[in-house]
Amino acid sequence: MTTPQDEPRNPDWVTPGGPPQAPPTPGPGAAAPPPAWSPAPVPPAWSPAPVPPADGAVPPAAPGGSSWGAPTAPPSSWGAPAAPQGPTAWGGPPPPPGYASGPYGSPMPGVWRPPALQPGIIPLRPLGLGEILDGGVRAIRANPTVMFGLSAAVVTAAVTLSALVTWYLSGLLVGTFSGVFGSLEGADGQVLADLDRQLGGSVASLASTPITSVATTILTGLLVISVSRSVLGRTITVREVARSGRVWWVLGFTVGLVVVELVVVGAWVGLLIWLISQQMNGAAVAVGLIGGAAVIVGAFWLSVRVLLITPALMLEGKGFWTTVRRAWRLTRGSFWRLLGIYLLVSILTGILTQIVVTPFAIVAGIVGGTAGTTTGPALAITSVGQIIALTATITYSSAVVALLYIDVRMRREGLDVELGRAASAEQDVTA
Repeated sequence: MTTPQDEPRNPDWVTPGGPPQAPPTPGPGAAAPPPAWSPAPVPPAWSPAPVPPADGAVPPAAPGGSSWGAPTAPPSSWGAPAAPQGPTAWGGPPPPPGYASGPYGSPMPGVWRPPALQPGIIPLRPLGLGEILDGGVRAIRANPTVMFGLSAAVVTAAVTLSALVTWYLSGLLVGTFSGVFGSLEGADGQVLADLDRQLGGSVASLASTPITSVATTILTGLLVISVSRSVLGRTITVREVARSGRVWWVLGFTVGLVVVELVVVGAWVGLLIWLISQQMNGAAVAVGLIGGAAVIVGAFWLSVRVLLITPALMLEGKGFWTTVRRAWRLTRGSFWRLLGIYLLVSILTGILTQIVVTPFAIVAGIVGGTAGTTTGPALAITSVGQIIALTATITYSSAVVALLYIDVRMRREGLDVELGRAASAEQDVTA
């Protein structure tokens, strides 16, 4: 039983399939409804409640209104032009720019999101593979004076010095290996001479490898600074880059890492030689196979875990070991992604190196003739190819490593927010 104090029923509520409800009669003393008041229209026939679409799909637009679950278009003042409603999955036009949809677990379909800020070579948000690879090229184009000019100068000096060392040592080693193998019965003199020349050139080239390795390490650390500035749309001069003293930390860490790797490989080879000398052939085969696989897998694992240490040492202002530990922790949870991108970049740069170096090596072989490629003219020709290849590959790989460091920090630490604030503050100052 309804009393005068009871609230009247909501006139907009209609029982599915029921008759239209008349507006309630106002009681004594109740205010009359507004003239435009009318009961909610009732559909001609009852139909079941709409079923939400599958993940990622949007239902068609309802007659006379927007589609179910889809927000209205943003105002034109937001920068997105007005567009007809209706999802592409149902044959309608695409949603307005700035809208994004995704599968279950991602933001709701049709949710408007502002575009990421991009003051420099990359957008300030977690990057995809294509954006990282393209960002390496953009970094070179953003500051070619440092990325190409400094790289070419350092690589030229290192390759020239390496070629001189190779030429000098190969001259000193002439006759060394032919004297060692000369006691062999039936040894041909020409064969021994060729073997002596090849082994001497190989040893001389191996002895000069640390020169280019040191130059590559220093150059990688210096180029990271230029890439970090290009992310914010800034440039840096060669003088400013060269003044960074933290590059010696990068060199010291790299030397220590190489020493550790040499100790591990030396221990494996020494154990293998000892087993062979003791005629323990079965154990020697097992150690050779299992140990070799462990060394290769360990080298890949270690190279990825220390991949971000160089940019961290160059860009963070903390102590040496604090930065090394932090960069080591940054690779947790991103190991396979970093490994995949690093392998892809290594393959691309390796292919580029072979494309550039191979023609010079062929010409050097023709010029050297029977004397080999350790002669002065042949070394000069191969050095030109090495300078071109190393300049291009070191520059690009350094840019990619720097972008990987920035990407991991944006994913895990919200570095994109800090970079966005810095870019906005700089724009405000400039304005």
